[in-house]
Amino acid sequence: MPTDLRVERLTKEFRSPGGQSVLAVDDVSLEVEKGALVTLLGPSGCGKTTLLRMIAGFEEPTVGNIYFGERRVNDEAPNVRDAAMVFQSYAIFPHLNVFENVAFGLRMKRVAAAELRERVNRVLELVGLGPLARRSPSQLSGGQQQRVALARCIVTEPRLLLFDEPLSNLDAKLREQMRLEIREVQRRLGTTSLYVTHDQIEAMSISDVIVIMNAGRVEQIGSPQQVYARPANRFVADFIGKVNFVTASYEAGAVELGGVRWPLPDAPDLADGSQVTLVLRPEAIRLSRADTGLRGTVQRAVFLGSGAEYLVEAAGLGELLVNEPNPAEAGMRRVGDSVGLEPTPGSLHVLPDEA
Repeated sequence: MPTDLRVERLTKEFRSPGGQSVLAVDDVSLEVEKGALVTLLGPSGCGKTTLLRMIAGFEEPTVGNIYFGERRVNDEAPNVRDAAMVFQSYAIFPHLNVFENVAFGLRMKRVAAAELRERVNRVLELVGLGPLARRSPSQLSGGQQQRVALARCIVTEPRLLLFDEPLSNLDAKLREQMRLEIREVQRRLGTTSLYVTHDQIEAMSISDVIVIMNAGRVEQIGSPQQVYARPANRFVADFIGKVNFVTASYEAGAVELGGVRWPLPDAPDLADGSQVTLVLRPEAIRLSRADTGLRGTVQRAVFLGSGAEYLVEAAGLGELLVNEPNPAEAGMRRVGDSVGLEPTPGSLHVLPDEA
């Protein structure tokens, strides 16, 4: 697939008020394939927004290069880079109605009136705002204002769409709805997109590729399934969802947990007897009768509606977090209950040695 965006060894250094050097982005390289939606995910202060702003042209790199296709854009102003950004604050004009907000970029480009009307109306229908074209922003909900901001960007048909935490001002239910709508619009248009968020669920649900960042550096690049099931290190495993870290002894493609041997799906090249750290997700542990598999005792039970979350003291392993679906059917287990624990096939992942 052709590449729409390439970032080579990008670094951004700021100076603190005391004159100290602060690396916001540290030697980041990245490629985004044409038509893909790639998410920059990480905790606050990890450098993801600074990286996005350098790509947009709002920040100047200290070191490194940015390419749109084969064109180096480091020295180009934001308005000529052929990228459009959807901001966290929407940044729509309060004195213009919905139609004129969306038309603004086309008017700046002096697009002919007939073409302008056709493009604006088409995009308003695409984002579900056709009947609201003459409303003012003050008459719109938060979700509708976000659709205006999205429509204003895509109507100019940019090479790249850049999203800077666009849903953080919405409530949880509307956020879930809007992220699915953004993904659907992006797929229908086929526009290459880079999306910044600190929300793991958001990143997992909309991305073709996730870039995990921490302290200005890239920790892992992969599909949502890869970064969740096969994290590159302890930080990624801990940041993406809930996790149990378990120490075990490795031998001949299997590990021993509580006196029971479990085969590994991707057996590492390790000497027999090596101690390894395993990633074991809470939903990848099945609870059963106490006389099967590993044994444990329920220490905490939390009803979550569609599931139940248990903290189980497992013999020889310490406390394990376990998620069980549909407690209404299976029945809630109680604190003090004895249970068996069994990792589901293929769920065990050995972390690389980070020493």
